[in-house]
Amino acid sequence: MEGFTDIRPGGWVRRLPRALIPYAILGRFDRPIGSWLLFLPGLWAIILAAQGLALGFWLVLLFAVGAAVMRAAGCVVNDLWDRKLDRMVERTKGRPLASGILKPIDALVFLALLLAIGLLVLSQLDFTARILGVVSLLPVALYPLAKRVTWWPQIVLGVVFGWGAPMGYAAATGRLQWPAMLLYLAAICWILGYDTIYAHQDREDDALIGVKSTARLFAGNTRPFLVFCYTATILLLVAAMLMARLSWFGIFALLLPAALLARQIVKLDIDDPERCLRLFKSNREVGLAVALAILIGQV
Repeated sequence: MEGFTDIRPGGWVRRLPRALIPYAILGRFDRPIGSWLLFLPGLWAIILAAQGLALGFWLVLLFAVGAAVMRAAGCVVNDLWDRKLDRMVERTKGRPLASGILKPIDALVFLALLLAIGLLVLSQLDFTARILGVVSLLPVALYPLAKRVTWWPQIVLGVVFGWGAPMGYAAATGRLQWPAMLLYLAAICWILGYDTIYAHQDREDDALIGVKSTARLFAGNTRPFLVFCYTATILLLVAAMLMARLSWFGIFALLLPAALLARQIVKLDIDDPERCLRLFKSNREVGLAVALAILIGQV
């Protein structure tokens, strides 16, 4: 894994004024996959529950902006916690805080700006969704600590990244019901699987510095673990759609995301970090396929 990094030298971010580039990299705006993965559970819930196209489109827009901003905020918090550890990991040692390009005070000012934008987005939502948005800040802040104390930090990430499911449902309906909770559990299982794949990029470095993960915990047994996670994901999605009284067309359409998840299991090579990253990124298509299945189920 020598020389492997997830920071890319090209892309639109490099066209920004030089002073802004480190902030864009800190917020991972050069790698939007995280924003997609934060956004998608909310999209599922909005499609499932929104009454009317106008409300649905408005909520999708708000959640898209909110996902981009809050994912960036989460990355800033993560890098503030991990700046010393990141210097010891090949993939992350070039990050702005780890490399010293930005100082912690710079990151804190940037974080305040991101949170202000997030608060503006949150103010546009229903009261129940606003409360959920505020509560979500606690697991966001605690996630970087999880990998220091538990072998299951991916569950904590699942709690954070899946939060859009109950929040999107609440924004669309003003309340929480069982379909929202089943969507949330499905998202957590999905995230537990794909973030285990992601964590294999750092497995060797993590072992040296004492950072825990499900990638280290399961190691060579990752495939059976992914089978469990992804099977649970599909079954919980089926349950959520049935409870929401969607049509069987939507249930059958879940075969597409199921096939995409199965492909990840088959293609996985835990000793190839670049393949792990590609498989991780392919979950955008998985999430969009789930959204399509829910949409078809409305017919």
